[in-house]
Amino acid sequence: MPFAVSPPGAEDPVVSAAAIAALVVTGVLIAALAFYLLWVVVILRRLTDTLGKVVFGVAAIAHRVEPVGPIVGEINGDLIGVADALEELAADLNPDRRTRAS
Repeated sequence: MPFAVSPPGAEDPVVSAAAIAALVVTGVLIAALAFYLLWVVVILRRLTDTLGKVVFGVAAIAHRVEPVGPIVGEINGDLIGVADALEELAADLNPDRRTRAS
């Protein structure tokens, strides 16, 4: 017997108030979860946009400071020579320092 058919004139079964309340509460919970999930999607999209802008900015900064590396190496090499010359000058001006360092 695939489907039960009520005889004509018979009353439909009555759904209890507890069953209706359970369905309403379930519907409200599902709607609230759907709302929060959509809100998370909106926040993540905003975050993605912001992170994209940050990545673009960092790439632009890296591109602008790229030529600085070799120049800093040259400056450092020049400063090593200056430091050596200053140490020799200080040693010539203060002969006591030479004997203490030895």
